[in-house]
Amino acid sequence: MWVVFAVLSAVFAAFTSILAKLGIDGVNSNLATAIRTVVVVAMAWGMVFLTNTQGGVVDISRKSWLFLILSGLATGASWLCYYRALQMGHASKVVAIDKLSVVITLVLSVIFLHEKFTVKSAIGCVLMALGAVLMVL
Repeated sequence: MWVVFAVLSAVFAAFTSILAKLGIDGVNSNLATAIRTVVVVAMAWGMVFLTNTQGGVVDISRKSWLFLILSGLATGASWLCYYRALQMGHASKVVAIDKLSVVITLVLSVIFLHEKFTVKSAIGCVLMALGAVLMVL
């Protein structure tokens, strides 16, 4: 089932890029990011209340709070940089470079999460990096 959600994530991310590029014309990229963030926050909390899981907030450990907050800060920094790049460049090129996050995530998952890095993973990383470079040229 996780594959279905991963594919949907990719589809929605693709629409995000196109819709954002259309929407930021003449809008400050930081303001555009803030507007997008408000919509995401409203949608996320809407799902929390829709699924009646808001009571779980009190059960979250300090460690989880720390890492969720740090993740939120990383997301915010990513979105601010992404919208600025999207405003300045072509969506297809910005997205290609942005998707290098997959390669970086694979490396970081080996370092911090001790996940396996196989020959197949290495080949995939090289191909993705080459693909991003080719898309930008």
